[in-house]
Amino acid sequence: MLQITDLHATVADKPILKGLSLTINAGEIHAIMGPNGAGKSTLAYTLGGRPGYAVTGGTAELDGQDLLALEPHERAAAGLFLGFQYPVEIPGVSFVQFLRESLNSQRRSRGQEPLSGGEFLKLAREKAGLLKLDMDMLTRPVNVGFSGGEKKRAEMVQMGILDPKFAVLDETDSGLDIDALRICGEGINAIMRKPDKAVLLITHYQRLLDYVKPDFVHVLAGGRIVRTGGPELALQLEEEGYEAVAA
Repeated sequence: MLQITDLHATVADKPILKGLSLTINAGEIHAIMGPNGAGKSTLAYTLGGRPGYAVTGGTAELDGQDLLALEPHERAAAGLFLGFQYPVEIPGVSFVQFLRESLNSQRRSRGQEPLSGGEFLKLAREKAGLLKLDMDMLTRPVNVGFSGGEKKRAEMVQMGILDPKFAVLDETDSGLDIDALRICGEGINAIMRKPDKAVLLITHYQRLLDYVKPDFVHVLAGGRIVRTGGPELALQLEEEGYEAVAA
C-alpha cells in the first residue's frame, strides 16, 4: 500500500531523512520508534506534504500513486490521513462544520455525493461515541479549550469520519493519561485495523503498543531505518534504550 524508496528530505536546507526505505502492506500496522531528532516527525510531515519539508531524492507511493507529486489536499483525497503530535486550534471555526466540509470535499473529489446535514450528524455521533467524546465538544471551535487528551480523541473522531485508507499517526500517545490512551488505542483498532487499510504509528514509548499491536516495529536513527523487528523490539527499546539497540 505504502512504498517508500530511498527517501531524502531537508528542513531549512538541513538533511533530515537520508535514504529511508519502507514498505507497508494493506492490513498491516507498523510502528516507528527512535530518539529525538531522528526524523520521525519529518517523515510524517513529508508524507503529508507540509510546506518547508523538501524532498531531495527518492519516492513515496500510495497504492501506486506518486504521493510527492500531489498537493496536501490531494494526498488526503487519495486516502492519506496525518495525525499531528500537537493538533492546532482554529478559533472561530465550528469543529462539526470543519469536519463536514472536510468529508464532503473529499467525497466530491472522488465523484461521490456529499452527505446531508442529517447524514453527517449521524456519522459524527457514531464516531464520537466510539472515542467517548461528548458531541457537545464538536460544536465548539476546532480544539479551542480542549485538553490534550480531548484534542487527540477529537482527532481520532476526525479520522473515523474521513475513513482514510492509510493513517500516519505522529505521537498520538503524547499528552494522554491512562484512560485516554486506552480509548485512543481502541479507536485506532476499530477504525483502521481492517484488511484494506494500514497504519504507520510514530511513538517514543511502548505503552501505546499495548493497545495497538503492531505487525512490525522499526527503529529510525540518523534519518534511516536501522533495525526492524516484531512487537518484542519495542519492549527491548523500552528496557535498553535506543543507543544500545540501534548500535
